Amino acid sequence: MSESSAAAAVASTAGAGGWRRATGIAGAAIGVMAAGAAATVAVERMTVGRGMRKKARLALDAAGPYGTLRGAPGTAYADDGTELYYEVDEAAGADATDDATGAAALGPRRRRLFGRRAPAPVTVVFSHGYCLGQDSWHFQRAALRGVVRTVYWDQRSHGRSGRGVAQLKDDEPLTIDQLGRDLKAVLDAAAPEGPIVLVGHSMGGMTVMALAAQYPELIRERVVATAFVGTSSGRLGEVNFGLPVAGVNAVRRVLPGVLKALGQRAELVERGRRATADLFAGVIKRYSFAGRDIDPAVARFAERMIESTPIDVVAEFYPAFTDHDKTAALALFAGLPVLVLAGVQDLVTPSEHSEAIAGLLPEAELVLVPDAGHLVMLEHPEVVTDRLADLLTRVGAVPAGTTVGTYGSTSGTAQPG
Repeated sequence: MSESSAAAAVASTAGAGGWRRATGIAGAAIGVMAAGAAATVAVERMTVGRGMRKKARLALDAAGPYGTLRGAPGTAYADDGTELYYEVDEAAGADATDDATGAAALGPRRRRLFGRRAPAPVTVVFSHGYCLGQDSWHFQRAALRGVVRTVYWDQRSHGRSGRGVAQLKDDEPLTIDQLGRDLKAVLDAAAPEGPIVLVGHSMGGMTVMALAAQYPELIRERVVATAFVGTSSGRLGEVNFGLPVAGVNAVRRVLPGVLKALGQRAELVERGRRATADLFAGVIKRYSFAGRDIDPAVARFAERMIESTPIDVVAEFYPAFTDHDKTAALALFAGLPVLVLAGVQDLVTPSEHSEAIAGLLPEAELVLVPDAGHLVMLEHPEVVTDRLADLLTRVGAVPAGTTVGTYGSTSGTAQPG
């Protein structure tokens, strides 16, 4: 079935009065998509009443501080006029002496950037994944707060950033290259000078690759290290999300058209999505985390972020992943310190994709985290933060011996932190 015929089939169902009956199914499908999958999955049978589960979700929303960290706000503007929201956390007590020391650690190639005046501090820029937001870096932000200058931003149509103007007004397809240009706009506004460390999770890692492909001189002149977390340089059309290959291929053929049709009925679908919140939560947990003992408040935090992504945005972004291929751009990171980290049980961007990236960058550090899923930075924050801290120490962004802040634990027996 073609994309247009799939859309027509959905429209026909709507015309026959089937939209209301279909919203529960649509909500489940959206949950799968928001978690990065492409088909329905089995979930556990619920053992408590719907009212009790709703109260539990409200209690979990208030239980932890996840997503509450804020920095100095700023707005960058993409080349199509889209407003891109970012926040900056400055390093505490940074001065020219500290900056000079850090610059010296970066080596002769980097010291040439600074001339005679005091250098700008190293800035670490975090790019988040599909259907998430800058708050997905909560634990790493808590740990690095005050230690190094950091920038967190919301990709277009996500979080506090504006809807993509080119997509909303001009009906242009969303591309990963556009996201790379968006990141360049954020860098120009939030870190116009000085060395940069780029950190990207999932779609955020693809954004970093797209930046490199379009602005190779920026990588050569200013980027001093990069971290790719649970991401891919291409061939995402081959991912089966832990499901039978035949079923995935069938769904993949019709899904863009179905999503497009659902996006045109966004208000009705969102109601169905809310009505199927319990199934939605089960799907998100399966595709976000691998461990059974994930802190329920962390799981609910991830659910809230994904829930906040409207169905039309989900539909808008999905086709871009099939077209994504930035394997050639990885060569631009050769010779730089690079961290490649992934969860061994990631069903969305399987760890084999991270291994492929590391294979093209033989000097990169490859870290595969057992018992970790796609949202490894929330599931095992201590591992991700430790490896990031080591990367920053190696490039002089964090002085050797510096102790990063606490980052808590996400096990079900731990307190939120």
